[in-house]
Amino acid sequence: MRAEASALQGSMPARAGIGLRAQHHLHVLAAAAPAAWFEAHTENYCADGGSHVECLMKVRERHPLSLHGVGLSLGSTDPLDAGHLATVRRVVARFEPGLVSEHLSWISVDGRFANDLLPLPHTEEALRHVSRRIAQTQDALGRQILIENVSSYLEYRESSMREWEFLAGVAAESGCGILLDLNNIHVSAHNHGFSCEDYLRGIPRHLVQEFHLAGHSRIQSAGRDILIDTHGAPVCDAVWRLYRDALRRFGPRPTLIEWDTDIPAFHVLQTEAQKADALSTPEHDVAA
Repeated sequence: MRAEASALQGSMPARAGIGLRAQHHLHVLAAAAPAAWFEAHTENYCADGGSHVECLMKVRERHPLSLHGVGLSLGSTDPLDAGHLATVRRVVARFEPGLVSEHLSWISVDGRFANDLLPLPHTEEALRHVSRRIAQTQDALGRQILIENVSSYLEYRESSMREWEFLAGVAAESGCGILLDLNNIHVSAHNHGFSCEDYLRGIPRHLVQEFHLAGHSRIQSAGRDILIDTHGAPVCDAVWRLYRDALRRFGPRPTLIEWDTDIPAFHVLQTEAQKADALSTPEHDVAA
């Protein structure tokens, strides 16, 4: 499985890509070189046909592609949804992406679904549970997947390890790779008071295969300043600094510009991608 995944992932350039959104389909198809690569949300392209599927097929013919899912609920105690997993397998087979990713989270309990990516308690029991489910997913898909760290706003009293220890442990136990979302690290670090630098140092270099960059918003709640992962703004200066630190720690990786709400004109996303590419240059030596 890992040899096959490595060959597929070799097609993904260590440059900045852009999240494909329906508002930009026609522009992307008409432009000569809109981005180095694109990411599509898996669940948006599950239909057997239609204009969205046809568009993504054309994009895939011209550009490297990753598929990023939100629906597997890998951390849930509900049984893995065999029907949805089969659908994901069909989508992966159809588009042959270089990378396939999901979230280290849960969204369902007793068959009821939340409209959010909810964090797991960082315990040994949860680590073993979600690792088994990731391994089952990889077996069903016939390839390695990447798991993304999510932002969070509350912490579990039961947690016995730090978030980065849990993430690295899940990857080691299941054989998955890591999609390191740097905005999510910044958001959670602000909300919970931990160090972004400790987080980066706590993740083994070889596990990280992709970065995500995005924007967030700020609210006041119960007298506290809280960051919310909205994906509706430019990447802030603090996250750009964290990206520089990640480049020194891990070296260049495929890096996605994510923007999901208040989606701007496509050239705004291109400008963000160009900034990421300008930072990801050979002089960024990997730090010890």
